[in-house]
Amino acid sequence: MALFTTWGAVISLVIAIVLIIWRVHPAYSLILGALIGGICGGGGLVTTVDTMISGAQGMMSSVLRILTSGVLAGALIKTGSAEKIAEVIVSRFGEKLAVFSLAFATMIICAVGVFIDIAVITVAPIALAIGQKSGYNKASVLLAMTGGGKAGNIISPNPNTIATAEAFGVDLTGLMIKNIIPAIAALAVTVILAVYLSKKEAAPVTDGDIERNTEKTLPGFLKAVSGPALVIILLALRPLFGISVDPLIALPAGGLVCILITSQGRNIVSYLEYGISKVLGVSILLIGTGTLAGIIKASNLQYDLISILNAGNMPTFLLAPLSGILMAGATASTTAGATIASQTFSQTLVNGGVAAISAAAMIHAGATVIDSLPHGSFFHATGGAVNMKFKDRLKIVPFEACVGLTSVVAAVIIYKIF
Repeated sequence: MALFTTWGAVISLVIAIVLIIWRVHPAYSLILGALIGGICGGGGLVTTVDTMISGAQGMMSSVLRILTSGVLAGALIKTGSAEKIAEVIVSRFGEKLAVFSLAFATMIICAVGVFIDIAVITVAPIALAIGQKSGYNKASVLLAMTGGGKAGNIISPNPNTIATAEAFGVDLTGLMIKNIIPAIAALAVTVILAVYLSKKEAAPVTDGDIERNTEKTLPGFLKAVSGPALVIILLALRPLFGISVDPLIALPAGGLVCILITSQGRNIVSYLEYGISKVLGVSILLIGTGTLAGIIKASNLQYDLISILNAGNMPTFLLAPLSGILMAGATASTTAGATIASQTFSQTLVNGGVAAISAAAMIHAGATVIDSLPHGSFFHATGGAVNMKFKDRLKIVPFEACVGLTSVVAAVIIYKIF
């Protein structure tokens, strides 16, 4: 029997959304939303708090893995490896394939473990320079990066993937592999839409937008990819040979190798501090997300949604992408959205006959559709990376949603086939 009413769960979400829009820290917004919604939903203060704590406790394994993933993220960024990978990809494809090169570079940077907003910020200086040279406007340059980042995000060992895999109890590597085709589809649509935007009248890239730094020394390409390559090898041992190496080990191992091979061992302490600073925010966010997920999971919401699907003769599996889309849109965060949807609906989807890995892939893809709304940090961080005004950044959101929706459709098709 559910502890809370559906209205309680809805009130939790609405309060959290309103507070996030008012610029209250997302973690506090989620916690307060969960508390008020739980009480309004008939749980009582003690039951509500206990459920919130239980939900947060369920996030601890994900939080631990995400904290250790900061070693890899910090290493890739601070050693210049991420920038080197992007530089090589862009230079190989040249100006004729500029849009593809920018999208592909951001996709790869994100796919190897750099957070999507950091991936865009890393590629942005290169993107703006090549955009000006090739005659592309800011809108097309930004969409190429954010769309490519969305494609890379669903095949990466990033917090959203870790949290989704944890909620469904599936192998992280398996989930990353499951979304390769949706990622490629999203990349293709990104290129098409970015080229379309390049032909529209929009703010051009100017000299003032371009950051030129001739003093920075980047590592060689082979050194730059050494860390990510080790991570891929370690994570691939389980599906290939049945040898399980937990991401908690694989991700920091790749980061340490990256630091050592690029001869930056003397800076290891500062790089580790930088890496953990980049994951602390999302770790705290996940704790807040866990409290809200606990309330929603213990409510009638999931059963009422299933009843609505049944009344409309719609299959149960649609709950996966729809929940990912709605929860990510509500929180304006891929990680929070995927986590809430996975924590809440994983058991319902599995009980409904949907394979856990497929349900996880569809939720994960769904969480990339409207996660870039203005009440989230991604919207502002990426807009700031190319010096774009608010109203111009807002115009990119529908195109980003099309990219995310493409990966959802591809993920659903794959589920139906496999």
